Amino acid sequence: MTASTSLTRTQVFERDGFASTGELLSAAEVESYRDIYDRFLRGDIDSGEKRSDLGSHAPRRDGVVENITQIMWPSALHPPLADLPLHARALAVARGLIGEDARLDFDMLIHKAPHSATPTPWHQDAAYWIDLPDTRAVSIWVALDDADLDNGCMWYIAGSHREPLRPHRPTSDGKNIQTDASETEPGATAVPLPAGHGVAHTGGTLHSSRGNTTDGVRRAYILNYRPAAMIELERRQGADHGLKRNERKVRNAGADETGA
Repeated sequence: MTASTSLTRTQVFERDGFASTGELLSAAEVESYRDIYDRFLRGDIDSGEKRSDLGSHAPRRDGVVENITQIMWPSALHPPLADLPLHARALAVARGLIGEDARLDFDMLIHKAPHSATPTPWHQDAAYWIDLPDTRAVSIWVALDDADLDNGCMWYIAGSHREPLRPHRPTSDGKNIQTDASETEPGATAVPLPAGHGVAHTGGTLHSSRGNTTDGVRRAYILNYRPAAMIELERRQGADHGLKRNERKVRNAGADETGA
């Protein structure tokens, strides 16, 4: 779904549940981030239990360490990241989309190795989160490599953020969660991006990405923002998005298919 020239980014975000951010990093800046990113992947920067495989439910090809590498809180593991340009620029975008009280809640790296060929299961981010009285949130997904259909660009279902959360369930190995959705649904939209560009989505927007079937890597940096008061409330309730314990499960009652 393309944005009309008569609509602002915020209006598109509110209508569709996602919107392009445009360029957030120059080519030279992308190279700097790739260098740090690859240090994480090699283990030069230790990720400990903050590193996991979002595709652990699928068989791994020979030579593939993880099907979909996720590293939570890179800016906590390597504090200089927070002083580089992306955090300030993404915060400005977030405040334009959800309000001036937006603050960084958490960040993460998600990497798809060459020929890992594992799709990210369809889900809504809010299913991972505790219930909050103010649901404003925005995740800004930044491509550090050109992202396209073949290596795993983002897919969204436009308007899904205006509907109730769908029931989510654990993946077959119990380590991640998923819901029922598909690229054939009305509103399903692929968002290819050049390196350095980003796309923002709400916590309720259904999204996924295909597996990487190419010879190249697909590196993405994701930053999540929500109101400062809600971050304080989360932390008081022990929700820190893997800062202390990286456990991925359904936490939002609206997405619990068991009704518990």
